[in-house]
Amino acid sequence: TSSAPAATSDAPGESGAAAAEEKPLSCRALVLTGFGGYDKVRLQVKTLERPRLKAGEVLVRVKACGLNFAELLGRQGLYELLPAPPVTMGMEGSGVVEAVGEGVKDRKVGDRVIAMSRSGMWQELVIVPANYTFPMPEQMSFEEGAAIPVNYITAYMMLFEMANVRPSKSVLVHMAAGGVGIAVTQLCQTVPDVTVFGTASASKHETIAQGGVTHPIDYRTKDYVEEIRKISPKGVDIVLDPLGGSDTQKGFNLLKPLGTLIVFGVANCMTGQKKNLLAMAKTWYNQLSLNMLKLMQANKAVCGFHLGYITDEQLISRAMVTLLELYRQGKIKPRIDSCYHFEEVTDAMKRMHERQNIGKVILLPEPKKEEDKPDAEPGEIVEKTEAAVSEKKEEAKEEVKAEKD
Repeated sequence: TSSAPAATSDAPGESGAAAAEEKPLSCRALVLTGFGGYDKVRLQVKTLERPRLKAGEVLVRVKACGLNFAELLGRQGLYELLPAPPVTMGMEGSGVVEAVGEGVKDRKVGDRVIAMSRSGMWQELVIVPANYTFPMPEQMSFEEGAAIPVNYITAYMMLFEMANVRPSKSVLVHMAAGGVGIAVTQLCQTVPDVTVFGTASASKHETIAQGGVTHPIDYRTKDYVEEIRKISPKGVDIVLDPLGGSDTQKGFNLLKPLGTLIVFGVANCMTGQKKNLLAMAKTWYNQLSLNMLKLMQANKAVCGFHLGYITDEQLISRAMVTLLELYRQGKIKPRIDSCYHFEEVTDAMKRMHERQNIGKVILLPEPKKEEDKPDAEPGEIVEKTEAAVSEKKEEAKEEVKAEKD
């Protein structure tokens, strides 16, 4: 990867950007071309004019990006916050600041940062508001940086802002070996004597137990409700539910009096690689339905959480600053499951979709080295190049414009 253009390193303002402007930049990006299967996410090489930064913005060369459930849903047309295709997906990444806009005081060219955006992070160069970037601790790798924002902020806000987890409480987290599951487990360990029940397939139990799950439960072969009741007849204090449908009802029933259920996803909607209307209908049909009287009589709290709808950047910054401090203290450390180059995005999505990952799946923008890919078909490469060439420059410009907005 090329380093920051010399022109911008000594003059971070407008003049620096202008000097480097005559040289167009090529930028590898993963573009969602339409809704459907894995083939809808394609690697394209865009040619960008040298971006003009607005006041308060920074240009970041991305070194690693996070893959989240939201992108799997987005590809199927089930993530309502994603702009219409063609669009570059991705909500989190890490990299190096290449240029800063006017008025940016606390970021400089060369800074290693974590960056967040509603979409558009899956490309080599992104423009983001400086206050959506966070300086990375010295010892943190780019892969770890990309693994923190979405999963850890979600876990942190649910546990500490909503469920108010306290010493000696018990927590049930589903998909305990996923990115959020591991973040939840690590954050629970920052509070004394918290018991964690985690559902995951049997092959992942040893790993999640070492990571701090007190009671791993195999949801594929056992009824997790029964298993929890055997250990804790009264149930649990907090249930974190990314599944939806009938599991929400089970979770509600498992709560102790004064307990809290937080629904933060509908993974049960995701069956095949394309949208499944039957699975969706079933999930919604089995959704927990409550009236206020029933809720009062139950003495339970039901919350919903969706990071995409949190628009208050202070809430996000506050959580991020706390998390980076916990990382510095060695209390949390993202577990990287695997890293895939942009060319291999299908494999990355498959791995997550088929629930094979333990921890975070990371995407790397830099091209895969030739010696790394003995099995690439020549035809494939030609096809990609042709696709990239046929992509109109207009579209690239428009996309950059849209992403800046």
